Amino acid sequence: MKKLVSIITPCYNSSKYIEETIKSVQSQSYENWEMLITDDGSTDNSIELIERLQMEDKRIQLFKSQNSGAAVARNNSIKMANGHYLAFLDSDDLWTSEKLEAQIHFMESNHYALSFAGYQKIDEKSQLIKDSKIRVKEKISYKDMLTSNKMGCLTVIYNCNSLGKVYMPLIRKRQDYALWLKLLKITPYAYGLPKKLGYYRIRKSSISSSKIEMLKWNWKLFKEIEGLSFTKSLYSVCSNVLYKIFK
Repeated sequence: MKKLVSIITPCYNSSKYIEETIKSVQSQSYENWEMLITDDGSTDNSIELIERLQMEDKRIQLFKSQNSGAAVARNNSIKMANGHYLAFLDSDDLWTSEKLEAQIHFMESNHYALSFAGYQKIDEKSQLIKDSKIRVKEKISYKDMLTSNKMGCLTVIYNCNSLGKVYMPLIRKRQDYALWLKLLKITPYAYGLPKKLGYYRIRKSSISSSKIEMLKWNWKLFKEIEGLSFTKSLYSVCSNVLYKIFK
């Protein structure tokens, strides 16, 4: 029997996109999954939409927190997960139908504990953004990741059975980046599958769209969470900026 995959999804006022996101999971050729959605105090009809889909598909589970942030929401879903593998998908992003099948096969046939894959960016209307396909390196280490976040959250899967449950630091932003760094202290490499397996949505209202905001949270990540020196933190922040400019 195929191993269970737990899909970790935070949700906050995502009624515009959450149904499309869930349906991209339901379309998977790999069917042994559970989708653990933690809603963080939505004030729109996100919960009603999720509950309706949950009634039709018992693999979808809904939990509720109250304005505690994405890190707490994700960690709650990780805590409740039963899977051999943990995968990550935000409430406005999408997967291709072969995502889990291709990536689990990639990991099991090569005995990889941590993997990621390529993806493409889409806009708020789910239209492809031209020249936005994100390609991946064959493998990356902790040191490689200090210069930029090379792992798209919607593509990451790790083997919970071998690495254990690893939780995100409780920071408002960049908690996914921080988790990949934590995992790369446990296992030496993350391995890239050179296939487009997902679609990352660019939203004008997203906090992540603010470059100045990202500088602040990158600094917090390197200096406070990773405990790097002032010089090394500054180097990593500048490297991230240069990577964004020249990639």
